[in-house]
Amino acid sequence: MNLLELFARTLDVTLPVFAMVFVGLGLKRLKWIDSAFVSTASALVFRATLPTLIFLSLIKADLSVALDVSLMVFFAAATLGQFLLSWAWAHYRVARQDRGIYVQGAFRGNCGVVGLALAAGMYGNYGLSAGSLLLGVVIVMYNAFSVVVLAFYQPGQSTDWRSLLKHVATNPLIISVFAALPFTALSIPLPSWVITSGDYFASLTLPLALICIGATLSVSSMRDSSQVALGASLMKMVTLPILSTLAAWMVGFSGEQLGLLFLFFASPTAAASFVMVKAIGGNVSLAANIIAITTLMASITVTLGIFALRLLGWI
Repeated sequence: MNLLELFARTLDVTLPVFAMVFVGLGLKRLKWIDSAFVSTASALVFRATLPTLIFLSLIKADLSVALDVSLMVFFAAATLGQFLLSWAWAHYRVARQDRGIYVQGAFRGNCGVVGLALAAGMYGNYGLSAGSLLLGVVIVMYNAFSVVVLAFYQPGQSTDWRSLLKHVATNPLIISVFAALPFTALSIPLPSWVITSGDYFASLTLPLALICIGATLSVSSMRDSSQVALGASLMKMVTLPILSTLAAWMVGFSGEQLGLLFLFFASPTAAASFVMVKAIGGNVSLAANIIAITTLMASITVTLGIFALRLLGWI
């Protein structure tokens, strides 16, 4: 396979995902969808269609393949490393009032939508099922670390672990993972009509979520972005994915495992980071700019990353 064919195969994975993001951006500019639609659709995805997609992908999965403990442990360790490295860099390079927002923007990826969509496009059922289990690790660690770093730098805030634990325990994505495990482990069948209906409902998830991401992008706000936003975006989309993927390869991951890790590492900043900053009265403009810049950067950096890994023969 020559380089042109290899690059074309890479685009087959990434273009469908990011095309939907740009469709959302276009629909919003045409005023065919508005903020009310985006708010309602995002809530539907988070509370219903994405949990359904995760549940169905897990009950169809071969748990002996999807439940990769070494993958989950490494991802958890890498996430901790990314968090600490971002914090250490911010301590010396970022003004105190913006450090918490910088750190959250630099390490917290949109694995639940963009990462999962890329994993499904690249690895099919394995990407969905193994990625869904990784989401359980992601949700717990991202929320915990974000609360810690934002509370540390925001005056009048404290780390409310009881509220955090409640938030994690009631997260629909985590509930869907645990709800699916007994069905998978015990091979409990569901009626075919339930599976078919669930597939119809779950199929709304990725296109609807990606359109909502595109609709929330603000090109004008990016033009006013600060050096802090650009720095956090480069950390999120370039530095941390390269270091984490290289570390994964060095400890022995390759093929589908390494590819899945890279896609999660290289996901743009999660929209949930904006919600958390807004809730504590932080610099919401900075948080929004980081999300917008990383989302647009991802269409380039993820494509180049997959191409490079395939060229090296690592995935």
